[in-house]
Amino acid sequence: MTTTTGTSYPDSIPATWLADRLAVDPVKIDVMRRSGELIAVREPGSIEWRYPAWQFDNGKPRRGVARVVAAAREAGIDEARLYDVLTAPLGLRESGRRRLADLLLEGREDEVVAAVRAA
Repeated sequence: MTTTTGTSYPDSIPATWLADRLAVDPVKIDVMRRSGELIAVREPGSIEWRYPAWQFDNGKPRRGVARVVAAAREAGIDEARLYDVLTAPLGLRESGRRRLADLLLEGREDEVVAAVRAA
C-alpha cells in the first residue's frame, strides 16, 4: 500500500482512500474503527482519521489488530499513544529499527498485546 508523507503519521492512509481501496462504504471503515477492529489516528487539529497501512494484509485487517486495540482500550491508551507505542523503536536488544508493529506483521500478537498492556 502507498503511504503518505509530510504527516505526523507517515505510514497512514486516509479513510476515503482506504474505503475506495477496500471497495467499502467509508461509514463501514468508521464503524470498524469505533468497534476496535482498526487502529486509526488523527493529525493534530484534523477531523480526518488516518489508518496505518501496516495493519492490513491483502486488504483486510491483520490478525491481532482487534486484540491490540482492545488491550490499549483496557489500559486507557488513546489512539495517538497506541500508534506511538506500536511504532517506537524496540530496545537495544533488537537489531535495526524494529517496532512492535513489525512483530504484529510477523504474527507475534501475544507479545504485542503484552507490550501494549505494559505501556
